[in-house]
Amino acid sequence: MSAHDRILARIQSRGPITVAEFMTIALYHPEDGYYSTRNRRTGREGDFITSVDIGPLFGALLCRQFAEMWRALRAEHPGTEQFDLVEAAAADGQLARDVLDTTEVTDPEFYDAIRLHLVEASPKGRAAQAATLGRHATKLVSTSATLPRAVHGVVYANELLDALPVHAVAMTTAGLRECYVDADGDRLIERLGPLSNPAIQSHLDSVGAHLEPGWRGEVNLAAIAWLTRVRAALHRGFLLLIDYGHPAAELYSATHAAGTLASYVSHVGEARRDRHTPPWLIEPGSRDITSHVDLTTVQTIMERLGCRTLGVLDQTYFLLALVGDNLPGAGGDLPSASDVKLRMALKTLIMPGGLGSTHKVMVFGADVNEATLSGLSGRSRLT
Repeated sequence: MSAHDRILARIQSRGPITVAEFMTIALYHPEDGYYSTRNRRTGREGDFITSVDIGPLFGALLCRQFAEMWRALRAEHPGTEQFDLVEAAAADGQLARDVLDTTEVTDPEFYDAIRLHLVEASPKGRAAQAATLGRHATKLVSTSATLPRAVHGVVYANELLDALPVHAVAMTTAGLRECYVDADGDRLIERLGPLSNPAIQSHLDSVGAHLEPGWRGEVNLAAIAWLTRVRAALHRGFLLLIDYGHPAAELYSATHAAGTLASYVSHVGEARRDRHTPPWLIEPGSRDITSHVDLTTVQTIMERLGCRTLGVLDQTYFLLALVGDNLPGAGGDLPSASDVKLRMALKTLIMPGGLGSTHKVMVFGADVNEATLSGLSGRSRLT
């Protein structure tokens, strides 16, 4: 059964479903979902590019930040030798491998301290992790669809929150309405209806969102639930999130009056075909579906749960601060071919208007008082 047929059967038996339920099936169903069935989602052969696809430099720079986090924890809590390195949405483990490749060579003491946990919803992704990690597979303590129960270290995620199922809303002259997925014969269409959950309106009120008639937007209740689970698991350490998004005042404004829900195939964002069929409804299970992250809510939730906000900044400033005067892997006064490749990779990672400014880095501390992190030396700076 295809994801389209599965969704159609659900609608025929129960009536219209929320966009959040539609996305859950289209993206995460173990048999038909996009993240469960696609052999290659990212890179040139996939549908979108992530920082990991640019090469190992991204992981090498993260390694520097994680090592500082470990030493900060050890300084505050003597005897803390082991460090839980927990990657959420780890896919096949490529980013973790890049981190460990660098750590093994440049910081053996930190490498010995690492206890690796990979969190991935896709059974196919989890099955590929040991082969991807290679010799580092001995560092892998757990691979699961859920977070470890107790983390003393760091939980990190690169482009996770933007792919979580969202509730889509539209402001009409009659008030706020929710967007549902319905069927017109065998075709999936969009239809407006009453809010499925009062938490949707409560969320918009809490961030001061004011939508004008004709404006649309998304509410990511799943992100709030995920952050709550992370905080329960993170006994001591850090949460590092890298994703694309905006403060609530910008996200729910005329700048994004059409909403941010989008789908991508072969790196191309798709256009609406008619007023009832947005592109993300077409061929569910075959394409990526994303929405921009509400950075204000992420920060508010983590602080409400007892964490300190250590930094919120563009990826550009975070990575440049980690580079400092020493680009990992580069050497000598005259650039070698590998040095040129590294510098081109860095340019791609930090380029304004590209990954550098569209991706934001958010770092939070739990039971961490005096951590000084190089990546945050530029302080909080968003464009």
